Amino acid sequence: MKIVFSLLYRVKIVGMENVPKDGALILCANHNGEMDMFFIGYRLKRLVHYMAKEELFKNPLLGGFIRWLGAFPVKRGKADVEAIKTSLKLLENNEILGIFPEGTRMKKKAANSIRVKPGVALIAQKSGAPIIPVAVMGSYKPFSKIKIVFGKPFSIDLNKDNKYTNSELVEISENIMSKVYALMEEK
Repeated sequence: MKIVFSLLYRVKIVGMENVPKDGALILCANHNGEMDMFFIGYRLKRLVHYMAKEELFKNPLLGGFIRWLGAFPVKRGKADVEAIKTSLKLLENNEILGIFPEGTRMKKKAANSIRVKPGVALIAQKSGAPIIPVAVMGSYKPFSKIKIVFGKPFSIDLNKDNKYTNSELVEISENIMSKVYALMEEK
């Protein structure tokens, strides 16, 4: 991937020193396109386990390939208890979880028009894992510029045993994503 990306894109990565070498971690990013997970993870020394829509796993070849890359399925449009359990287990094992809280690719949308899903807040609450906001910017056309910005890690202060409402979790997830959008505004 490093060779292909070096030849086909002008990739600039900022803030990679913010990603710890070990321990549980949630990478929370905006979602521009199908290549986001590759650009976020290809220079990291650790495997990132991404939630990916379950439709991608229906094709045995594609499903096997993305599982090999560390991805696991999530049912979109409803609460997926199995995907939450998988996420929490990965974090319990000090892995990196990659999540796109917008739930779908959001090319050219204004930050205030984006609907964020509650899952990242729930996972952060239950795991206590730190979160790193990640901004992905650029076009995936060959020879274009891509910029990946890793923000500083932060934690949300939520009681692990409390039961938060869906709207409270959405609000917390929106606050998490606001840190991602802020990275996108930095030059």
